[in-house]
Amino acid sequence: MEKRTGLHWIFLALAIWGAIHPMYYFVSWFQENGVDLAAMGRAWNVNNAASGLVWDLTISAIALTIWVIADAIRHRAWRWLIAIPATWCIGVSCGLPLFLFFRLGRGSL
Repeated sequence: MEKRTGLHWIFLALAIWGAIHPMYYFVSWFQENGVDLAAMGRAWNVNNAASGLVWDLTISAIALTIWVIADAIRHRAWRWLIAIPATWCIGVSCGLPLFLFFRLGRGSL
Protein backbone atom coordinates (compact mmCIF):
# COMPACT_ATOMS: atom_id res chain seq x y z
CA MET A 1 0.00 0.00 0.00
CA GLU A 2 1.33 3.40 -0.96
CA LYS A 3 1.71 5.98 1.77
CA ARG A 4 -0.39 9.04 1.02
CA THR A 5 0.85 12.51 1.93
CA GLY A 6 -0.89 15.85 2.03
CA LEU A 7 0.48 16.56 -1.43
CA HIS A 8 -1.20 13.39 -2.74
CA TRP A 9 -4.58 14.63 -1.56
CA ILE A 10 -4.00 18.08 -3.02
CA PHE A 11 -3.33 16.55 -6.45
CA LEU A 12 -6.33 14.25 -6.15
CA ALA A 13 -8.54 17.20 -5.17
CA LEU A 14 -7.21 19.18 -8.15
CA ALA A 15 -7.91 16.23 -10.48
CA ILE A 16 -11.49 16.03 -9.21
CA TRP A 17 -11.94 19.79 -9.50
CA GLY A 18 -10.30 19.65 -12.95
CA ALA A 19 -12.89 17.06 -14.00
CA ILE A 20 -16.01 18.67 -12.52
CA HIS A 21 -15.49 22.38 -13.18
CA PRO A 22 -14.74 22.20 -16.94
CA MET A 23 -17.46 19.57 -17.45
CA TYR A 24 -20.02 22.01 -16.03
CA TYR A 25 -19.27 24.35 -18.94
CA PHE A 26 -19.21 21.56 -21.53
CA VAL A 27 -22.55 20.16 -20.35
CA SER A 28 -24.06 23.67 -20.28
CA TRP A 29 -22.85 24.26 -23.83
CA PHE A 30 -24.29 20.93 -25.01
CA GLN A 31 -27.62 21.74 -23.37
CA GLU A 32 -27.77 25.05 -25.24
CA ASN A 33 -26.39 23.83 -28.60
CA GLY A 34 -26.95 20.09 -28.72
CA VAL A 35 -24.21 17.50 -28.94
CA ASP A 36 -22.52 18.97 -32.00
CA LEU A 37 -18.75 18.49 -31.78
CA ALA A 38 -18.14 20.38 -35.02
CA ALA A 39 -19.96 23.41 -33.62
CA MET A 40 -17.96 23.11 -30.40
CA GLY A 41 -14.74 23.08 -32.42
CA ARG A 42 -15.86 26.23 -34.23
CA ALA A 43 -16.70 27.86 -30.88
CA TRP A 44 -13.24 27.04 -29.58
CA ASN A 45 -11.77 28.94 -32.53
CA VAL A 46 -14.13 31.94 -32.49
CA ASN A 47 -11.22 34.40 -32.18
CA ASN A 48 -7.43 34.47 -31.91
CA ALA A 49 -7.46 34.45 -28.10
CA ALA A 50 -9.61 31.31 -27.99
CA SER A 51 -7.54 29.63 -30.71
CA GLY A 52 -4.35 30.41 -28.82
CA LEU A 53 -5.78 28.82 -25.68
CA VAL A 54 -6.88 25.74 -27.62
CA TRP A 55 -3.38 25.33 -29.08
CA ASP A 56 -1.77 25.94 -25.69
CA LEU A 57 -3.87 23.16 -24.13
CA THR A 58 -3.42 20.82 -27.11
CA ILE A 59 0.37 21.10 -27.00
CA SER A 60 0.30 20.65 -23.21
CA ALA A 61 -1.89 17.55 -23.61
CA ILE A 62 0.52 16.08 -26.17
CA ALA A 63 3.52 16.71 -23.88
CA LEU A 64 1.69 15.20 -20.91
CA THR A 65 0.68 12.14 -22.95
CA ILE A 66 4.29 11.51 -23.98
CA TRP A 67 5.46 11.93 -20.37
CA VAL A 68 2.79 9.58 -19.01
CA ILE A 69 3.58 6.88 -21.58
CA ALA A 70 7.34 7.13 -21.05
CA ASP A 71 7.04 7.10 -17.26
CA ALA A 72 4.47 4.29 -17.20
CA ILE A 73 6.73 2.12 -19.35
CA ARG A 74 9.83 2.97 -17.31
CA HIS A 75 8.15 2.19 -13.99
CA ARG A 76 5.81 -0.51 -15.32
CA ALA A 77 2.99 1.45 -13.70
CA TRP A 78 0.20 0.79 -16.17
CA ARG A 79 -2.54 2.42 -14.10
CA TRP A 80 -0.85 5.77 -14.72
CA LEU A 81 -2.10 5.47 -18.30
CA ILE A 82 -5.56 6.41 -16.97
CA ALA A 83 -4.28 9.99 -17.05
CA ILE A 84 -4.28 9.90 -20.87
CA PRO A 85 -8.03 9.49 -21.44
CA ALA A 86 -8.60 11.86 -18.50
CA THR A 87 -6.49 14.43 -20.35
CA TRP A 88 -8.08 14.01 -23.78
CA CYS A 89 -11.69 13.42 -22.69
CA ILE A 90 -11.83 15.95 -19.85
CA GLY A 91 -8.74 18.15 -20.03
CA VAL A 92 -5.21 18.80 -18.85
CA SER A 93 -6.80 20.25 -15.69
CA CYS A 94 -7.80 16.69 -14.74
CA GLY A 95 -5.12 14.57 -16.43
CA LEU A 96 -2.04 16.34 -15.05
CA PRO A 97 -3.00 16.35 -11.35
CA LEU A 98 -4.28 12.77 -11.69
CA PHE A 99 -0.93 11.67 -13.10
CA LEU A 100 0.93 13.55 -10.35
CA PHE A 101 -1.29 11.86 -7.75
CA PHE A 102 -0.26 8.45 -9.12
CA ARG A 103 3.37 9.48 -9.70
CA LEU A 104 3.91 10.64 -6.12
CA GLY A 105 3.10 7.13 -4.95
CA ARG A 106 6.40 5.96 -6.47
CA GLY A 107 8.34 8.05 -3.96
CA SER A 108 9.72 10.55 -6.46
CA LEU A 109 8.56 13.11 -8.92
